Amino acid sequence: ISHYEIGKKLKLIDFDSAVKVSGSRFVFLKDKLALLERAISNFMLDIHTNEFGYKEISPPLIVNDSTMFGTGQLPKFEEDQFQLKLDDNSKKYLIPTAEVVLTNIVRESILKIDELPLRFVASTACFRKEAGSYGKDTRGMIRQHQFYKVELVSIVENTKSLEELERMTGCASMILNKLKLPFRKIILSTGDMGFSAEKTYDLEVWLPSENRYREISSCSSCGTFQARRMRARYKNINNETAFVGTLNGSGLAVGRTLIAILENYQTEDGSVIIPDILKPYMNNLDKIIVN
Repeated sequence: ISHYEIGKKLKLIDFDSAVKVSGSRFVFLKDKLALLERAISNFMLDIHTNEFGYKEISPPLIVNDSTMFGTGQLPKFEEDQFQLKLDDNSKKYLIPTAEVVLTNIVRESILKIDELPLRFVASTACFRKEAGSYGKDTRGMIRQHQFYKVELVSIVENTKSLEELERMTGCASMILNKLKLPFRKIILSTGDMGFSAEKTYDLEVWLPSENRYREISSCSSCGTFQARRMRARYKNINNETAFVGTLNGSGLAVGRTLIAILENYQTEDGSVIIPDILKPYMNNLDKIIVN
């Protein structure tokens, strides 16, 4: 059965209260599912920092329009952003992904070559209007206005971008391997790629209730596109000033990982087995049971 039916049986997913409090495309996760969401996030952060050498950042969730322009969200995707009303009429936005704020750490700077690569990871709430998606994935937690994501960002010498993309995609894949979730890796065609990307891999996890794979991570090399917008540069081996290469990827989307665990680890009575790797983060709980 689907994740929202499992959540209903467990009495731990509440869409009705969220509609009253916030509107559609929001959700309350309760008790053991709230703990599972936090466990997933902490597990991912631990793997990316301890095993893969990413530096954890706790960033602002509100950014200015220059920051959104730097990574390519503005002006093309302005209709999908949550904009804040401020007294001084300046524009501020809730981040649609931590990529925006992490990548802009190097905005308007010139780095030394021995400072590269920079690798950042953050677990944040993300906010999207999901403009143009009305009627799509309206049931359940697949497409929410607010969701959590563990985001990976790399800043590298521009000649090493594609090499770093393979590494980053491998880091994201390892999370799925450790959780023992079935998935596949696909390379996107040019027409399906994001506005700022030069090459993108998607990782898609198997959802039994839909009998298909769904995107759980997208890892992209943006070449020097974002760097040119941000004026983010470095001194190369010949002491010449060059634009850095930037990359970003989900490591992974937390809500969709939770969905995949609910559906792939469900039992006949609607209980959910906790993946072995997450048990230390769940007070050594073996199973979330139907009361």
